[in-house]
Amino acid sequence: MSFRGKILVIRGGAIGDFILTLPALAALRRQFPQAKLEVLGYPHIIHLAVAGGLVDDVRSIDARPLAGFFARNGTLAEELRDYFSEFDLIVSYLYDPDQIFRTNIGRCSPAQFIAGPHRPDDTANVPAAKVFLQPLERLAIFEADPVPQLVLRGLDAPASATSQLVLHPGSGSEQKNWPELQWAELLRRLVDFTGFNLLLVGGEAEGARLQRLAAQLPPTRVRVAQHLPLTELAGVLARSHGFVGHDSGISHLAAAVGLPGVVLWGHTSETVWRPPSERVVILKHPSGLERLSVAEVLAQVQAICAPV
Repeated sequence: MSFRGKILVIRGGAIGDFILTLPALAALRRQFPQAKLEVLGYPHIIHLAVAGGLVDDVRSIDARPLAGFFARNGTLAEELRDYFSEFDLIVSYLYDPDQIFRTNIGRCSPAQFIAGPHRPDDTANVPAAKVFLQPLERLAIFEADPVPQLVLRGLDAPASATSQLVLHPGSGSEQKNWPELQWAELLRRLVDFTGFNLLLVGGEAEGARLQRLAAQLPPTRVRVAQHLPLTELAGVLARSHGFVGHDSGISHLAAAVGLPGVVLWGHTSETVWRPPSERVVILKHPSGLERLSVAEVLAQVQAICAPV
């Protein structure tokens, strides 16, 4: 492949899946600095890579014409045939067990095609970011840094924001969530015993919970931010002092921008899915997340986040 060619990385999945694929994007950028690097994926997620200067362009995987590429001998939209034909290398992390997508790409593109895993095998106990890097060994990319790093361009962190602690009391599954009563008690103790201003973040699923939790606290010490675009949320996190959350994509985003954090962990494999950042502490309880005490969480938050 020419060093001045075009590389396409195709990545679906949730926020955490994409964050854990950032090391692969960074490795491709380092290996082929003159190439044009693009990502095909979900727009609200993949723009993070643009904000971090890891890729040159993005395109939506939601496009209806793309459906033909997932059908055996499907009708391939001319616009997308032309699009895929422009690339010299395509790295796909799509679920494609029967190689239908790969075969259809081969009908319209001469690109070298590398198929990566859609998700890791949890039983293999290999960190997800390392799993997503493994396909790049075919390009002589070995021992790349597996820690996701998202350095936002043009970010100026004002000193006034350094006392802000960001908390995400939700996730994609209730089974991964610490009980709301424990969250309420933690927030009260943070207000009473620390100087942090609290920012509660979340999406539609956490909306009512955020409002209930905030209603119990002094409005001068707590704010709620819902439905922030991920690039905006990344900037908020990068300007903050620390983070507390669950096993979720937002925790991975906080770790990727370098924020020290405490992540309350449930039943998911920690080895495979934890944010691979030295600044993140995982807290869990052998009998289940609900048994994790407020005192233990508070102590860890105070330990990992310097006093303000």
